[in-house]
Amino acid sequence: MTIQLESPSTPAPARARRPKSRRPRWGLHLFLIATGVIMIYPLLWMLGGSFKPENEIFSSINPIPKDWVFTNYKDGWFAPTPDFGRFYLNSMLICILCVVGNVFACALTAYAFARIEFRGKKLWFAIMMGTLMLPTHALLIPQYVLFINLGWVNTILPLVVPKFLATDAFFVFLMVQFIRGIPRSLDEAATLDGCGPIRVFSKIILPLSGPAIVTTVIFTFIWTYNDFFSQLIYLSSPTSATVPVALRSFVDSTGSSSYGQLLAMSALSLLPTFIVFLVAQRRVVDGIATAGLKG
Repeated sequence: MTIQLESPSTPAPARARRPKSRRPRWGLHLFLIATGVIMIYPLLWMLGGSFKPENEIFSSINPIPKDWVFTNYKDGWFAPTPDFGRFYLNSMLICILCVVGNVFACALTAYAFARIEFRGKKLWFAIMMGTLMLPTHALLIPQYVLFINLGWVNTILPLVVPKFLATDAFFVFLMVQFIRGIPRSLDEAATLDGCGPIRVFSKIILPLSGPAIVTTVIFTFIWTYNDFFSQLIYLSSPTSATVPVALRSFVDSTGSSSYGQLLAMSALSLLPTFIVFLVAQRRVVDGIATAGLKG
């Protein structure tokens, strides 16, 4: 009796894979382009309106001017007293001091919460995080009473001094989370070499916290530069006004408003934040890419 062994069955022919469609997704592309145009249209309208005469600004939705007027920038720059150069200097001074104070104070506070053990650490951290839920307007009157008793109203001190006291809990939390991702073995190695907490912070933690510091710099600058309410409350003198407060001078409640000059100075006011973000964004992207390599 012979046993016939069945030959192994040949595998079924693989199903022909459907070639991926290489046709452009015109529908998706058109949708994205339309969405981008809608989002950027207000900016284009503002830029176009800064070159239009007064009677053409609100009479057409076309951002491209029919009659180009270049005097809006010159007239708008010298219209207030003093000119806009003084307002830019005031804004830059406040922004630089706020950036320095925020980076210094928030980095030190974050290092203490992330690395140093002390009594009530979790409680104080929870209280600090709780301040994020306090609305700014609820603190306005107590802060104003405090600053007016100190004689700080109509100076830049109410806008700058709190930044040196780590009052922005968001940036403290941001840096705490970043410092916790730095290996403690680096701290221990530096301690064995004779470094104290201050040198560990300055030689190890601070250089490795570049992405968090750059993020703090960008957002502190943008938020301080665009802050209208606080600067309006504490800076009452025309010579100490900042760019957002000075833009208000072009709008008159009686109806005689210079919208061409307003749009021209509004366009110029965007340049500092655009330049800061453009210069620092690569550092942020590099920092995120480097942080992704940490094991």
